[in-house]
Amino acid sequence: MPEQSRRFILTVGLAGLAASACGAPPRGSALAAPRTPAPPAAPAVAQPPADPLASNLLIGFCGAPGAKALGRMTGDLAAASRELRKQIGTFPPGRPVTPVVELIATTVHRSPGADGMYRSRCTDETVREYLDAARALNGLLLLDIQPGRADFLPEVQAYERWLKEPDVGVALDPEWAVEPGVVPGKKFGRTTGAELDGVARYLGELAQLHRLPAKVMVYHQVASSVVRDEGLLKPHPGVSVVKVVDGIGSATAKKATWKTLMPGKPGHVRSGFKLFFDEDTRRGAALMTPAEVLALTPSPAYVLYE
Repeated sequence: MPEQSRRFILTVGLAGLAASACGAPPRGSALAAPRTPAPPAAPAVAQPPADPLASNLLIGFCGAPGAKALGRMTGDLAAASRELRKQIGTFPPGRPVTPVVELIATTVHRSPGADGMYRSRCTDETVREYLDAARALNGLLLLDIQPGRADFLPEVQAYERWLKEPDVGVALDPEWAVEPGVVPGKKFGRTTGAELDGVARYLGELAQLHRLPAKVMVYHQVASSVVRDEGLLKPHPGVSVVKVVDGIGSATAKKATWKTLMPGKPGHVRSGFKLFFDEDTRRGAALMTPAEVLALTPSPAYVLYE
């Protein structure tokens, strides 16, 4: 189908570039977790509210170093942040907004790598750069995980030193979570509510142990098959979960995807919506306006732009 084809060609085709920028290991070397020595100190961060989603609307840009087609948050991050602020300014006033920088931290790619997991992880230097940008916006950093053949939980745990920060959460991208024997890009990956629940439990325990604000945990969904048994994702203290609908196309097509996917959302999970500056506006279509997005039912708590 067109949406599936677009994602496979665009994302997997560019994954090698993004993976290189995010510190992919050279051929024949083992994939290691992000290095542990602490990088230079980031700017001071204001303590986020106990639950960043309790009253604020989250609005974000995604991206990765050196991969412009994967989002606007790349290259000159200060310039990208100014563009994000400008986008935030198009939303109706009255509701507090928290800016979000969503870094594609674990990136899927077509080659298996030394461990056969078809993914690479960002270096600490890259995460620090994006965290600095998020803090300059007085916002949040979300580490996006495209796990390839790896499981979500160990990929999230690989960034634990960053998740101990009060303003860092995660975004899980299950369409790139493929089963053994499947090469990413050949068909959609998938996850289950039980796997999502395992990540949520870990994040909640981490937040409670370190007395952190609630961790924001996003999971993206483009089709019904991508998240199965969603009801197994249970509420956990210390974590605030958002389901982001990733449909591509005209406003009519995106609203249809929204109506298809929203009924599966557990009651404790908030809703989110993703817009694509390029893919949504092909053939002369207009990008959905902030007013149109916020008029969806339920009204999104997180609006992400790629």
